[in-house]
Amino acid sequence: MEARRDVFQAIADPTRRAIIGMIAKEPTNVNTIAEQFDVSRQAISLHLKILAECGLLSMRQQGRERICEARLEKLGEVNEWITQYKKFWTQKLDALESYLNNFTDNTADKKHIQS
Repeated sequence: MEARRDVFQAIADPTRRAIIGMIAKEPTNVNTIAEQFDVSRQAISLHLKILAECGLLSMRQQGRERICEARLEKLGEVNEWITQYKKFWTQKLDALESYLNNFTDNTADKKHIQS
């Protein structure tokens, strides 16, 4: 049975996130990518395979080199997921701020009345 990979699995690993960062700036050959990490070439190849399976990169042959290019459209899925939680937490923090402001105002009023 072949594992289904998605963009969330791809970005879960710090090495893959670093690779995405590299190739997002400019297409990069596999050797240059591998030289940036203190892991085996085989490990980098596996990371690249996962990124390709998730649709975050494509590889093309250019002479003797394999060039990796970023395909970042799939990160929109991550952005949508994060956005829903950002809205949720923004609302919660706004409610907390309102509560604390009311609490502070009420406490100040009580101290003023007692004086």
